[in-house]
Amino acid sequence: MTPIEEGIGKAGVLVEALPYIQKFAGKTVVIKYGGHAMVDPVLKESVMLDILLLHSVGIRPVLVHGGGPEINAMLKKVGIESQFVQGLRVTDAQTMEIAQMVLVGKLNTEMVSMLNSFGGKSVGLSGKDAQLLLATKKPLQMPNSDGTMEEIDLGLVGEIQTVTPGILNTLLEQGYIPVVSPVASGEKGETFNVNADTAAGKIAEALKADKMLLLTDVRGILRDVSDPASLLSTINRDEVDNLIEQGVLKGGMLPKVECALSALEQGVGSVHILDGRIRHAILLELFTDGGIGTMFV
Repeated sequence: MTPIEEGIGKAGVLVEALPYIQKFAGKTVVIKYGGHAMVDPVLKESVMLDILLLHSVGIRPVLVHGGGPEINAMLKKVGIESQFVQGLRVTDAQTMEIAQMVLVGKLNTEMVSMLNSFGGKSVGLSGKDAQLLLATKKPLQMPNSDGTMEEIDLGLVGEIQTVTPGILNTLLEQGYIPVVSPVASGEKGETFNVNADTAAGKIAEALKADKMLLLTDVRGILRDVSDPASLLSTINRDEVDNLIEQGVLKGGMLPKVECALSALEQGVGSVHILDGRIRHAILLELFTDGGIGTMFV
């Protein structure tokens, strides 16, 4: 391929992206960042560059991050075994202290520093800042073998009750990229660990975001988890309910699906689950005709 032909190919990509750039300029996009894309340095840089490009063409991104693998690694170092129930981390006081240290003190500042080093304007927040996220202790019941329900104590796992998005709106209006870690305040000032997918969904609802993107370690929603070709480009509530009944959607995918459906019901324009292991997945989903993930309708 000659340099001219290569240049024409690049120009074609820009032309394909143009109508989407025009469509989304000035719109708010909430991105939940987690999974393998947070661990792999190449993918991490790809995600940060994608977000910076969105911001540079007039889109207003809000980044909400998880940190499960990093928290697991730190807990392992100090000899604490991670426990999960229905995709939610059981969180005692010591686990909460470590989770907050990793999420707020390490990961959040790393992302802000990376965005700023690429020429962006980014500000890091936790859900405790300006009472962004207020939560109560999350109740959870599970059936016993005899059919009765048992109350499961998840510890300091929170269920978000209110979102006060004023600080986010102020930052967005001033041209900043907010980066939010999923730690919430309780009514008495206690600290709760909240699911990052749920936090992203509630923030998207409060901002009336035009789009919410959930980066995962799978291609999207698969009708058959063993068959990558069974990817559903779009999915509706009836299909979701059927896949849950069949046991296809379970574990860590359940909070993602639940927050996606809730966000749509509360006015978010569209919700997309996509594979964060693919370089520039955000740009491919937003700025190309085909997209690469599953869109909830």
